[in-house]
Order: sequence, then C-alpha cells, then structure tokens
Amino acid sequence: MVDLKKRALALAGVAGILSLSGFLASCTTPQQKGATGPKGTIHASGKLPPAAPREFRAAWVSTVANIDWPSRQNLKAPQQQAEAIAILDRAKAMGLNAIVLQVRPSADAIYASSIEPWSEYLTGAQGQAPQPWYDPLKFWVTEAHARGLELHAWFNPYRARHDGARSPAASNHITRTNPSAVKRYGKFMWMDPGEDAASKQTLDVVLDVVRRYDIDGVHIDDYFYPYPIEATTTVAGNEAALDGKPGVKAELDFPDTPAWERYLARGGKLDRASWRRQNVNELIKDMYEGIHREKSWVRFGISPFGLGRPDRRPPGIAGFSQYDKLYADAELWLQKGWLDYFTPQLYWARSQSAQAYDVLLDYWIGQNTQGRHLWPGLFTSRIGAPTKDYPPQEIVDQIESTRARPQAGGHVHFSMIALMQNRKGITDQLSSGSYATPALVPATPWLGNVKPGLPRVKAVRGAKGVDLKLTAGKANALYTVWARHGDEWRFNVVPASKVDWKVMDDAQLGAPDAVFVGAVDRLGIEGDRIQVWGKP
Repeated sequence: MVDLKKRALALAGVAGILSLSGFLASCTTPQQKGATGPKGTIHASGKLPPAAPREFRAAWVSTVANIDWPSRQNLKAPQQQAEAIAILDRAKAMGLNAIVLQVRPSADAIYASSIEPWSEYLTGAQGQAPQPWYDPLKFWVTEAHARGLELHAWFNPYRARHDGARSPAASNHITRTNPSAVKRYGKFMWMDPGEDAASKQTLDVVLDVVRRYDIDGVHIDDYFYPYPIEATTTVAGNEAALDGKPGVKAELDFPDTPAWERYLARGGKLDRASWRRQNVNELIKDMYEGIHREKSWVRFGISPFGLGRPDRRPPGIAGFSQYDKLYADAELWLQKGWLDYFTPQLYWARSQSAQAYDVLLDYWIGQNTQGRHLWPGLFTSRIGAPTKDYPPQEIVDQIESTRARPQAGGHVHFSMIALMQNRKGITDQLSSGSYATPALVPATPWLGNVKPGLPRVKAVRGAKGVDLKLTAGKANALYTVWARHGDEWRFNVVPASKVDWKVMDDAQLGAPDAVFVGAVDRLGIEGDRIQVWGKP
C-alpha cells in the first residue's frame, strides 16, 4: 500500500513525498471564528436552541503494515485493546466523530471470519487469532459507540498479497483456495476484477461484516486495478510490450487475458479499458445495493484518487489518471448515486497549482449531481514528513476552505498516527480551534427520513450542575444536549448508551437557564427537542 501510494503521488507530480499516505442555523459546519467561552459554546439569541452543528470529522486507522494499529505485530490482546482505546479516546477528546478502521488489508481480516484468514498484522502469522482470543472489530465498534463515535469498516477490494508479507499464506487465503482468481502484478498478488469469483468474494466479505457487526459504514479505498508499475522485459513470466519510443517508460499491463478472452467469446463488444471499468462498476453497484438490502442505515463510502478524468478536469489540473490507469470511473459512481459519501484523496496543498486543493474540491462538487455527501481526504500525515512537509496551518486552511463550500460537509484525515503524535501541535490546534464545538455527522435523508421519537429524560438539580437520567429508543445513536446560559448555548453530543449525564454550571454565569435534549438516529436525523430543565 505504501509503495503504491508513493508511486501514485509521484505520477501526479509530487515526487519526493516520503510520508505515509494514502454550524449555526442551517449551515453544515460549525463557525468558530469569534467564539468565546468554554469549549462547545455557541452564541445565538433566542429561547430555543439553534440548529445542531454538522460536520463529518474522521480519521483513517490503517492496519496494513501496522501504520496506525496495532503498533506492531504479535501484541497480546490486552495491549492491542489498550492501543485501540487510546486512539478512540484521542479521537473523542479532540472533537472527531468517526473512525474509518481498515478491516481487510489484503484479502484477510482483523475480525473473526469464516471466509478469509486472520491478518498477519495482528499476530505476525496469517490465519492465527489474537491471544487471548477476542474479536477486534466487535471491540472497536463497541468502544467507539460508547464514546459517541461512528465506526466505518474499511475494505481493500482487490489486493490479495504483497511479497513483503512475513508469513506464508494461510490455507483459506484466496491465493490457495482459488488461485485462478488471483494474478501476480509486480510484487503484488491481485484479485482479478474480471474474474467473477474474485468480485463475489469481495462482495461476500463486505456483506458478511454488514450482517454480523453493528458498523455505521462500509468504506473502500482507491485500489481497484493496481497502480501501474514500470515494465521490464518480463515480470514473473508476464511479457510487457514496449512502445519503442525513446525516453518513454512502458507500463506493465495487468495480466487479465483469460477473463478478457472469455468476455470476447461471449460476444462482448466493449474495448478492453471500458470492459475493465465495467468490471469495477458492477462491483460498486452490487455493493451499494447489497449493503442497503442488509441494513438500510449503513452508509457506503468510496475514497478514490483525487484527480478526475483528464477530459473533464479544470484548466491547469494535471497528473495521474485513475480513469485510464485504475479503471475507476469515479464520476459515474457519483452521478449514478452508487454511494452515500465520496472522499476523494485531495493530498495536495492549496498552492500546488497542478493539483490545487480548492480547484479539485470544486470539481468534485460539480460532479456530485445526486447530492451525496462529499467529505474529502486530507494528507495530515504529511505534517513532519522528511521532505515537502505541510505546516499544520495547511490542514487548518483546507478545513476552512471545505467549510466555505456548503456542498462539502466534512473531511477525513490520513492518518490517525499524525493526530496521535500531535505532529507540530496539529491535534492541539484542531481541538482548540476547528473542533472547539462538537458536531453531528451530516444526516443521510435519502436512506430514511423519519424523525426519532422524543427522548425520555429526568432532570434534577445536583451538585454543581443539572443531572440528567437518559433513556433512548433502540433506533437512536446519540442525544443532543443544549444548555442555555444567557445568550450562550453550550452544545454536547452524548452516546445513547449513556444513562447519566451532568450539565455543569458555568464558573461565571452559574447554573443553566434551560436544558434541552433531542434524540438522533443512525442516519443522523435529529428529532424534536424537549426542554427538561429551567425557564420556558
């Protein structure tokens, strides 16, 4: 994964990057400028609370190569769990509201699966369960929800194996159970998108997780057909035709000839590139429909490479074409509505003209004709990179630039390690500035738009605050709690699993004048609020 990210970024004109990749009124984002008072304060006049701040604030947690979690292979289960808790606690404390956890790095699993083997990134040996036994995904989901965080399960759809693997393939790995569905491409084994068995396994894996785990989303990354590598005369018996042009490096073609020839024999009329894109399109469509047949509230997100089709790009934008090289027709997926959120990897500075962040974000907004969520990926791990590192202000500016566009309602950081390390103070800066007010994840009304019922709450005066006893309906995920202190509103998001919550008195303003509580369902729909304390 790391090598391919580096290759793709170089193709896009950013060679030399060495770091790891790849709310007020009706506004979708919170407005922090000019805010004063304790964290969570919103200035708004009136006796009723304003609209809840809305913004998707997430970070990717990579398990491949132990980038983010666990920190190394073969940690005992209690150590793995402690590291997961530290990540979730940091996410909650700094103001994130979602984690995107990589659960399938290479046709393997960081959860108990009857389809694919345990990942070696957990134990050092593919097929070996954590010791003492536990189910990491179930643990992550339970602990994330206990903190009011969403947990999105991140799958790599086609990568099967890397030559850097430290342990042999397990007996139930696809390279052994169905080798004809897998092709070697350089140092990778790759599930061939043209082979029905490969696509079926990926779909089966995703739907199995949706059925068995209480996840909030399914997320796939930018690896469809593999990022191209330079051709040599022969790679693992795979002949590469050179174009004969001086100074031009040929690319190794993906070895999918058997599937291609079967397609032609059945009367297929598409050219090879269009056929490859169709293979990927069919999986995307099947995944979107299958996920929602299983659970209507589970959202499906895709995080493609950040540059669009060459024939549609804005003037001045240049670089790698995922449409031509990865056979990823991201514009089509948006326009067909085959996803619930779109997270293009916009891993370049605002000032980098050939891949300018603002220009690319506006491009994808223009392609989003179905009005799906648009939450771009930010290259936060570039902060502190050995070369061409970002200052933290670049990430802050990208967040503000995204907030200036109502059609873009959030962002995702790659990756959590930079926030855990607080590189150059980025975590502190976000926590006290950009994320000073908590935010709900934007609602997804096209999957369901029925308001949850009124919450059942008892409020009594306690020591130094108002004590709430909360009871939520089974369909609810969160409470919103609003406390009014004069012309200031203090906003909090509380997990539905919480039974007790204290609304604290203010050191200067004293007890709250009023407290309101609302319920929020799994799609982010907020119901009517009820006043549970104070003056009308």
